[in-house]
Amino acid sequence: MPDATPVPSGRRAAVIGAGFGGLALAIRLQAAGFSTTVFEKRDRPGGRAYVYEDQGFTFDAGPTVITDPSCLEEVFAAAGRRLEDYVDLIPVSPFYRLLWEDGRSFDYVNDQAALDAQIASFCAEDVEGYRRFLAYSTAVFEQGYVKLGAVPFLNVSAMVKAAPHLMRLQAWRSVYAMVSTFVRDEHLREAFSFHSLLVGGNPFSTSAIYALIHALERKWGVFFARGGTGALVAGMAKLFTDIGGTLRVSTPVDEIVVEAGRATGVKPTGGPVEPFDVVASNADVVHTYRHLLRDTPRGRKQGAKLAGKRHSMSLFVLYFGTNRTWDHLTHHTVLFGPRYRELVAEIFSGPTLPEDFSLYLHAPTVTDPSLAPPGCSTFYALSPVPHLGKAEIDWEVEGPLYAKKILEDLERRLLPGLRDAVVTTRLLTPFGFRDDLNAHHGSAFSIEPILTQSAWFRPHNRDDVIPNLYFAGAGTHPGAGVPGVVGSAKATAGLILADAGIGRP
Repeated sequence: MPDATPVPSGRRAAVIGAGFGGLALAIRLQAAGFSTTVFEKRDRPGGRAYVYEDQGFTFDAGPTVITDPSCLEEVFAAAGRRLEDYVDLIPVSPFYRLLWEDGRSFDYVNDQAALDAQIASFCAEDVEGYRRFLAYSTAVFEQGYVKLGAVPFLNVSAMVKAAPHLMRLQAWRSVYAMVSTFVRDEHLREAFSFHSLLVGGNPFSTSAIYALIHALERKWGVFFARGGTGALVAGMAKLFTDIGGTLRVSTPVDEIVVEAGRATGVKPTGGPVEPFDVVASNADVVHTYRHLLRDTPRGRKQGAKLAGKRHSMSLFVLYFGTNRTWDHLTHHTVLFGPRYRELVAEIFSGPTLPEDFSLYLHAPTVTDPSLAPPGCSTFYALSPVPHLGKAEIDWEVEGPLYAKKILEDLERRLLPGLRDAVVTTRLLTPFGFRDDLNAHHGSAFSIEPILTQSAWFRPHNRDDVIPNLYFAGAGTHPGAGVPGVVGSAKATAGLILADAGIGRP
């Protein structure tokens, strides 16, 4: 079992939201001796990593790319368990297949010789340029992820201490601008800059620090959980309950109760107030302040402040199952549209839905055929779209039309005969992010990860005014993505245990 001093009898912690961040935090707290209860609004854990099932098809609703298994192994180890006893992570190669409208393609693999050969086919000079970019990305990864990813930035001095390193790494430049200093070919610039979109960042304005994602993938690879991402969520939930934690699904929290300047409990919708010594929110940060803390001065002030920040784009996701397979598919495919810079600008600025799109196609049955009936395929196609604060789109009307365009495009570019093979569909629009996930503006990744909204400038892992109110998840440090939110849980757990006078789990 973990080496942690037991907390005093009766120490109780509430975690609001059973996403990856909430579960990772709850496991660490329960393992350290807190009596921990997780409250989840939906009927199963997962948050954005929800699961839909229909006609024998299993659809992962959200994250499908696991890039740092070690951060998950740490969570299980904190409870004295092993990740592999709860879930099987399968390596995926290529990480992604990238396709362009002009017919060019690029298989992003974790093999330097294979990468060099492909890069040379685009631009021979970029082989050396890519190697220099990888070295830069690795340096950023060591500083921004390994050293600072799970360190809470609670005061200006912490930011000042990190500033020289960030400046040396030219953090003020954008991901795309930094990639462009190393790589000349436009296809390759897109191939090595799109990753910031995976955490809600515009490649043309997100800090170059986020180029670390490339090195992170090269270090560990890309994985997929057998049974889908939902199987990883289920494994974490089982671990939590195995070690004595309480998971309450279909139990939305309506209010965080604050008395004499401290969080004293939570009030589930339609239920009585339940007392806790510590409250942590994995819910959307704007929702937490504006709604859950609506009757407090802190909630009203901070909620208004955070609502005014720049928020990441939203997503349109089309889930579909087919009655056939295609032999040429890879697990992850990125289909770039006819525009890159201009399309990204319209996604982040609005005010309308762009006419064209780029797509991420997830085809999990390439790796795990059990996610569909025999001879069938499970897919989702994801398109970044403006959030609801940038574009007033009636997704009840536009959603089905947009889905039709996506199916037509996929059939034209990649999946011949697709529309005749589709047997079931489901849509997730910005309305779903707003209504089901309480996401401000329907943003898919919370506050946009620009430099002035990162580290100390991001909502802190512990509230500055209410001393026993904590945060985990995409809206706090270090940010979105599975490694990000799991890292936030590590940072937050360390704060909670230090405040309680006990060791880190």
